[in-house]
Amino acid sequence: MMIAPIDAPRVTLDDLKQAALADLAALGYPSAAWLSDLPRPDAADIADAIIVGGGQSGVTIAAALKWDGLRHIRVLDSGAPGAEGPWLTFARMEELRTPKTQVGNEFNVVNLSIRRWFETRYGQQAWTDLSRIPRTDWKAYLDWYADVFQIAITNHCDVLDVAPEGDLIAVTTRIGGRIEKSLARTVVLATGYDGAGAWRVPPFVSEALAPEKFDHTNGPVDFDALKGLRVGVLGHGASAFDNAIRALEAGAASVDLCFRRARLPRTNPHRAVETPGLMTHYPDLSETTRWDIARFFRSVDQPPPVRSFETAMRLENFKLRPATPWLEVSQQPDAIRVTTPDGILEFDHLLLATGMDVDLAVRPELKTIHDKVALWGERYTPQDGHMDARLARFPYLDGFYGFIPKDPDETWVSRVFAFNSSSFVSHGPHSTSISGHKHAVPRLVRGVLRRLLLDREAVILPELASYVSPDLPIADDFEIVIAKANRQSASSPDTGKPAMRSGA
Repeated sequence: MMIAPIDAPRVTLDDLKQAALADLAALGYPSAAWLSDLPRPDAADIADAIIVGGGQSGVTIAAALKWDGLRHIRVLDSGAPGAEGPWLTFARMEELRTPKTQVGNEFNVVNLSIRRWFETRYGQQAWTDLSRIPRTDWKAYLDWYADVFQIAITNHCDVLDVAPEGDLIAVTTRIGGRIEKSLARTVVLATGYDGAGAWRVPPFVSEALAPEKFDHTNGPVDFDALKGLRVGVLGHGASAFDNAIRALEAGAASVDLCFRRARLPRTNPHRAVETPGLMTHYPDLSETTRWDIARFFRSVDQPPPVRSFETAMRLENFKLRPATPWLEVSQQPDAIRVTTPDGILEFDHLLLATGMDVDLAVRPELKTIHDKVALWGERYTPQDGHMDARLARFPYLDGFYGFIPKDPDETWVSRVFAFNSSSFVSHGPHSTSISGHKHAVPRLVRGVLRRLLLDREAVILPELASYVSPDLPIADDFEIVIAKANRQSASSPDTGKPAMRSGA
């Protein structure tokens, strides 16, 4: 449910923007530019960093890099202006799962925070009464946040490849049917939950039914077309419940939500790892600990959001079916037949909340790099009984979210950073999510800056030797004048000290 803005706010969001900018200026934002141009004629067109993805991670990373003195940053997004990220597309929940106090992309600047934004728009009492942040308000806040930092996003931009070009990275894009190539020193992939693969529809469904008979819940769904239909949903997470609600609100005749587990999870283990120690130093844990934590999260999962669960259970034509795996799906003349251990279910349309398949090769932007990055299955051998083929397909990232090349000679690979679901094993189950930004973004930024600094190692000493700064405002001949005056003073004891001449 949307919260209506108060009628006469004493402070506007533009006022808040100016207050945030004043805070940033008081804290030294932005840092002075420190990265010199490359010695080549097209240096002005080369980005210090290209960020693929203009959602919550993309704009936060861009802001942090600007704060640390990078001036040439480009942010690319495939969505339309205002539709970056999932918030106005396939995210269909009413409110965020993240507790409102665990949002951390404001860099400890109060006037940049979601709390101050929400209070400015709706009043302090509205924030006090709020249990979770409404989804559409979160997106509106992100748009305001990007405006504060003057982050320009190139929209309708599909990234087709990320590949080496000499000492740089070439990012090939398609914008409005036009193919372009942009050069960058580093690339950050802020491509969200499916950044390590693609949304997965089980083959036993996709091979048995015509494409118009099913949808993945994390893609476009024509809910109006479901009016009067019997809908079957497979899955037990947030997406399953949210899409079931939307289908019934659109007029579906019935929705049966089926899942394999005998019981819904009661506890959300993500809350247990949202500590400063774990979120900041997670990649310093041993490989075994990180692998086993990933296995634990795979086995226990998390419950659906309370609000989504309660809303669905109140709907008249909603039926929850625990311990109901789908064994077979077939298209019959008048229905989709789903075979379960308890018998046959019949539907007119299916919604699959079946998550993501880990497969770097299906990502267009990884066309060149996907088989050049080290994977967990190639770098780590679990103890007996702890194997997991899905986890083995995740990339083995360095301590700063950078890809590690399989071949040490492919050094360009380490200039590409995966701040997305690729980090699940290396950096924890949700380091790149909203509650992880406070701890994870600084680590990612340190990695980018580290890479840029190491690239310049050969020129650091020559630049230091040629550095000139008029810190002491005296003339170049000051010492000569002093020496002359001292000689005169020595030969004429009564002569006073010469007047000092200050330089320009």
